[in-house]
Amino acid sequence: MEKTYLKWYNKVGYGSGDIAGNVIYALLSSFVMIYLTDTVGLNAGVVGTLMMFSKLFDGVTDIFFGSMIDKTHTRMGKARPWMFGGFFGCAVTLAAVFAIPANMGETAQYAWFFIAYTLLNAVFYTANNIAYSALTALITKNQSERVQMGSIRFIFAFSASMLIQAGTVELVRLTGGGAAGWRNAAVLYAILGLLVNTLSVFSVRELPAEELEESGKGDGESYRLTDAVRLLAANRYYLMICGVYILTQLYTATLNMGIYFMTYILGNANLLGVFSVAVNGPMIAGLILTPLLVKKLGGMYKLNLTGYALAAAARALVTLGAYWGSIPMMLVFSGVAALGMSPLQGDLNALIATCSEYTYLTKRKRIDGTMYSCTSLGVKIGGGLGVALAGWLLDASGYIPNAAAQPDSCINMLYFMYLWIPMILNLVITFLLSRLKVEQANARLEAKR
Repeated sequence: MEKTYLKWYNKVGYGSGDIAGNVIYALLSSFVMIYLTDTVGLNAGVVGTLMMFSKLFDGVTDIFFGSMIDKTHTRMGKARPWMFGGFFGCAVTLAAVFAIPANMGETAQYAWFFIAYTLLNAVFYTANNIAYSALTALITKNQSERVQMGSIRFIFAFSASMLIQAGTVELVRLTGGGAAGWRNAAVLYAILGLLVNTLSVFSVRELPAEELEESGKGDGESYRLTDAVRLLAANRYYLMICGVYILTQLYTATLNMGIYFMTYILGNANLLGVFSVAVNGPMIAGLILTPLLVKKLGGMYKLNLTGYALAAAARALVTLGAYWGSIPMMLVFSGVAALGMSPLQGDLNALIATCSEYTYLTKRKRIDGTMYSCTSLGVKIGGGLGVALAGWLLDASGYIPNAAAQPDSCINMLYFMYLWIPMILNLVITFLLSRLKVEQANARLEAKR
């Protein structure tokens, strides 16, 4: 029988850390663009371009921080110091993004946003998120516990996302409305994230290096950053999972831009909260079931592939419901799609750990921290590019901030952004998952040892 390492409160404590991560992710992906265009008055296309330039910094820092975590040795462990310290910077820069001074010139406002947004994503969130994800491989060697941890963390993640999407518009109104309301809401979310992140950090302990090294999980030999990059590039399953992660985050980011769709097509911005419940409710239910289903099916491959095939079909029916003008149909099949996507969300950390195992079995080197750089890379490139793309498309379509009615070109673009892009992305992800047979590859390599 496989050894267990964690109590229930360790798993719950660890999982609660994703509340902190989603305070940042959900707020940025769902609301930063409409704050910048409709409150600050910035151009959506220029903002999108700045976000894209910001991603150039992100591409460098992800693997750098992953490598730094692998080389860290402290009394707190390898990953926990980075997770703990990183969020203090996250809290300050998140508040700064939503606190652009109104009395600044327009150029200075763009500069303020770019600096705060880049520091938040490329530095502080990177350090925090990679460390948080890497803990999956550092606090337990039990695969079932890893899947459970993944499911629990994403239950917290989607619960937090649902509450932020459902309640932020009202929170902004209650805390002053306009620019002051956005600033106050961001400060409250930053404080909440800081408290929960601290709780998560101190709810778990990393395994001693000696115990990790018993199964080859130690990093007894040092390596350069260029060596880590080569090891990542040599692992085709890492490249696949990195692509899947980027696409899932791009999917979420484009779907989160639904506030424009709700406001200008469905005529009620508060419907974003209704759709958030319709999506996140089934997602949470699926996450609860994921560990049981993985155990019953003897692995993650079939479950993930079947789930995403269902999700792709359901998103097609959401699109059909939108053109028919049926909100109930859109809500129902948005929920079905979320249910199909939930297994991958729940077992993704375990899947990355399995990819890391493949590198060890083929190269005899452990780079767990660097391997988990794909989680931060995916969140930032997928999420950031999704919001940036929305800015470019809105600007190209002739979007008019705060207009009572948008031009037909903008209405058509909103249909494309909210309906067609997510459906296409799900089809591409389904194809990639059909090729992601890392569990089978590891089993073959183990059999040869």
